[in-house]
Amino acid sequence: MDEKLLIKKSKQKRLIKEDIHGMLFSLPYILAFIAFIVIPVFMGMLLSFTYFNLLEPASFIGLSNYITLLTSDDAFMQQVIPNTIKFAFFVGPVGYLLGFFLAWLLAQIPHKLRTVLALVIYSPSMTAGVAMSVMWKIIFSGDESGYLNSFLLNLNLIDTPIQWLTNPDYLMTIMIIVTIWSSMGIGFLAMLAGVLNINQELYEAAYVDGMSNKFQEIFYITIPSMKPQMLFGAVMSLVGTFNAGAIGVQLSGQNPTPQNAGQLIVTHIDDFGFIRYDMGYAAAISVVLLIMVYVFSRVAHKLFGEKE
Repeated sequence: MDEKLLIKKSKQKRLIKEDIHGMLFSLPYILAFIAFIVIPVFMGMLLSFTYFNLLEPASFIGLSNYITLLTSDDAFMQQVIPNTIKFAFFVGPVGYLLGFFLAWLLAQIPHKLRTVLALVIYSPSMTAGVAMSVMWKIIFSGDESGYLNSFLLNLNLIDTPIQWLTNPDYLMTIMIIVTIWSSMGIGFLAMLAGVLNINQELYEAAYVDGMSNKFQEIFYITIPSMKPQMLFGAVMSLVGTFNAGAIGVQLSGQNPTPQNAGQLIVTHIDDFGFIRYDMGYAAAISVVLLIMVYVFSRVAHKLFGEKE
């Protein structure tokens, strides 16, 4: 009896020791997460109930910022929210489906060529800021030297250069194109890894059982077998889409953008926080953005998450 008790105590000590070691290894991440995520979010929520202009101490004003945002901020309700929904509707689903389709296509080709093409597709997401400030501004430059204007003038399709980046009629479309072009980031790589790690015996068994084409292969084998990667890609796409607001400012060089045509929630936050220095109001907009991202991420989890 004493021997069994000693063995049990020894196992308990070993488990406790392993738990302590695990906590010590996790401690740097936990501290970083608390310092850079939990505390800033909590402080932002508190700040949203105050008036704070960086010059005077913050003063508590209750729900005034939220009431103003939802009832008096015409730009937010009439332009920022519709612009954000439109932007997210095109960039999110299109970028996500394109990422999955490209990942599936790359999985069908030899390894060496796949590696090269994956780097080519992924590289715009690493250099998006540089590309937007250099390449895209040259392409959509509003004078005759702009590549697009020069091309259209040579074909006699236009008589005078078009101000692509400052014209409200074109800015949102250009923002969507540029963002989709640079959206093949970590979510794309996760989906590529998911496709490559699917057990090939599943495909062979499915063809033996009567599967006859690639569409059935995708819907019945590929997607169900990589739901974790699909969920990760969906969440990354959502977060990237809602945080891509700065692109309109970078392209047009103005904040607010011309006639608020490219004004999204993130640029609205920057406008009030870093131009007007109304930090309390900017924090309230940030909380609304946080809620929107959370709601959409829960929807993505319902679609791709495991029931367990």
